[in-house]
Amino acid sequence: MLNKLRQLKNLSQKLFDNTDGPMGAKVIEAKAHGIQNKFISNAAIKVIRQLHEAGYEAYLVGGGVRDLLLGAKPKDFDVASSATPEQTRAVFRNSRIIGRRFRIVHVRFGREIIEVTTFRDSHEEVGEGQEAQQSENGMLLRDNVYGNLRTDAERRDFTINALYYNPENGELLEFSSGLEDLNARTLRIIGEPEARYKEDPVRLLRAIRFAAKLGFSIEAKTEAPIREHADYLSHIPSARLFEEVLKLFMAGSATATLSLLREYHCLQYLFPSTDYCMENGRDVDAHIISCATTNTDKRIRQDKKVTPAFIYAAFLWPALRASMRHLINEQKLSAQEAMQQAAQGIITQQLSYTAIPKRFLIPMREIWTLQLRLPRRQGKRAYVLFEHPRFRAAYDFVLLREQAGEDLSGLGEWWTNFQNVDDTGKAEMIEALSSPRPTGRRQPRRKPKPKPAAE
Repeated sequence: MLNKLRQLKNLSQKLFDNTDGPMGAKVIEAKAHGIQNKFISNAAIKVIRQLHEAGYEAYLVGGGVRDLLLGAKPKDFDVASSATPEQTRAVFRNSRIIGRRFRIVHVRFGREIIEVTTFRDSHEEVGEGQEAQQSENGMLLRDNVYGNLRTDAERRDFTINALYYNPENGELLEFSSGLEDLNARTLRIIGEPEARYKEDPVRLLRAIRFAAKLGFSIEAKTEAPIREHADYLSHIPSARLFEEVLKLFMAGSATATLSLLREYHCLQYLFPSTDYCMENGRDVDAHIISCATTNTDKRIRQDKKVTPAFIYAAFLWPALRASMRHLINEQKLSAQEAMQQAAQGIITQQLSYTAIPKRFLIPMREIWTLQLRLPRRQGKRAYVLFEHPRFRAAYDFVLLREQAGEDLSGLGEWWTNFQNVDDTGKAEMIEALSSPRPTGRRQPRRKPKPKPAAE
């Protein structure tokens, strides 16, 4: 990546007078920017080629171009085109139009999906058949106003995401300071920051996510409104915020992301109970969250599976435990009853902030419930628990709790050993849990001697 940054620095110094591209764009030739088509999805190249053949403009845009310039491997590839969604749909039979607020086309090639968007324009230029609508708070409810290449660049969120690459001729187009900001490792929003955040408050989270993921600093004017207007996030539907949570914490930079979310007061609008416990709870409450993000980042680097159910289970655990303690002490409930009641309350609160689909909600609750069952290992219980479909996740959660500082009397080590011994060893471990029985015959209780009769 260092070589790429040096290349970008040299490149950005040569661009100021080169404005001979379409719509006045700066043009960077293939030999100068260093992007190679072999690192681009063949499906994305096919989409662009077919749109060109149909008479439309089309470019690779956004994070894919940014990551290629930084020498990273793009996770996905997006295409921007002059074709409307209906026109794009007509070109590709293997596609469908999705979305209402922001209509896009998904073109499917096997298991890969290429997202195609139409060039955008400002809401002052609404044409026939186009939609533009804002809420009372200024948030965009409909953003289907189509324009040209330049207006699309002006509607992008950050300068580093407003670079357009044409794999057909190898040209890279720039309208703002994207290359300069990439070189300076700076995140800069396009347009007036407060207005852009108000249009779409998710941009607050995107700024944090990109800064954490790329290790970039946030330009002063871009940064200033984030902390002040974090409450804008309360206007975003919970289902959309759930999708953003996945991007924030499952991209390999969860630890840095968590730190920035707390710094800019945004965590309280995603996980209010988590934020409260980290600020006011016990040390172990903050530790289990930080351990969860550290472990998540490590697993992603190792290409291991990560599930939102586990992340949510960890983030909500401190609040769940606090509620359980209250119910046990004040209402004298059993641990199982307290967990059921506390879980319902914590989940209800969380769902008003971020949605949790059932496919993750049910496993999350099972991970919690197994925390009460895993200590009970006598008899056949250990074998039954070991065969439970959620055992591995629950076991990992026990290790996480111990890593965070909870004293579970060696429970994690016991289950680790149980998994690594044969059947005889398992039986011996279970037998060792039983209380030792007294040895020898029990002595019969002596009857007390009768008292002599009083004279």
